[in-house]
Amino acid sequence: MSDAALAVRGLTVHFRVRRGLVGSRVVRAVDGVDLALGPGETLGVAGESGSGKSTIARSLVHLTRPNGGTITLGETDVTSLRGAALRRYRRRMQMVYQDPYDSLDPRMTVRDAIGEALAVRGLSRDRRPGEVARLLSRVNLPDALAARYPGQLSGGQRQRVSIARALAVEPDVIICDEAVAALDVSIRAQVLNLLKDIQRDTGVAYLFISHDLSTLRFVADRVAIMYVGRVVEHGPSLELFAEPLHPYTRALIAAVPSVTARGTKRLHLAGEPPDPANPPTGCPFHPRCPEAIDECRRVRPELTVVGPGRSVACHVAVRSFRSPRSAAEPSR
Repeated sequence: MSDAALAVRGLTVHFRVRRGLVGSRVVRAVDGVDLALGPGETLGVAGESGSGKSTIARSLVHLTRPNGGTITLGETDVTSLRGAALRRYRRRMQMVYQDPYDSLDPRMTVRDAIGEALAVRGLSRDRRPGEVARLLSRVNLPDALAARYPGQLSGGQRQRVSIARALAVEPDVIICDEAVAALDVSIRAQVLNLLKDIQRDTGVAYLFISHDLSTLRFVADRVAIMYVGRVVEHGPSLELFAEPLHPYTRALIAAVPSVTARGTKRLHLAGEPPDPANPPTGCPFHPRCPEAIDECRRVRPELTVVGPGRSVACHVAVRSFRSPRSAAEPSR
């Protein structure tokens, strides 16, 4: 995307962990990921636990330093920012976590928590109360809650406060890392509708990380499916759910009856993801894949463009298309 709000190229995050009393091993948490997010767009990222979704989120806000690749916001390369430049960047890239109780200081009132973000934005002290009230109203909370502490709020109210605090610095991108996973179903729907309303009114872009494909089907414009640190399929949400190309994607969709596409063969996803420190040769998914061929066991498939906006890393899927070409960036 030439007008991408956020562009990630070749992002690599490897962790070295100790192995017993001597020696160590390298865990490839994220292994060469390309993502692009346009202004006012929602990109969903899905995959099983350990696929690297949250590591990408932490890398984007520099809570985890990548080992390689580049991160660009607008026209600015933010990969190696530090100090004051990093603080300015974090104003433009905010994060809403799964558990709002852990992300809100229990000793600070709602007014103080949002006011702290307003101070970072540079708003004068006398203007903050009015802006706190406006932000609470924006997330459908009464101003009376401003004097309460997080422990005095429900889970849904706390998550709305977290969203209001993220909005307080007027960011370009908000990363939602399983932001509705801990909420009741009815509250989850309300918060998702709220996020869509905010995006419509402000033009903020969302990177929405979730293991729940029904959530991504509702909120995402495009979806990237991750497996063991790599993107294995990428495409527009409607097309990906209607016609998933990768066997892993089909299995994930088949596991959620409410989002299973009509006519899609139901697959049983047996076994567990491989150890990211010791992945199998060839395609990492082949030990669990019912469609694996000999090439899958020998050669790791690269993410390949197979149609407008659609990419897949699967030998079998690519063979079904006549003229595939290598994907430099899956968002094009």
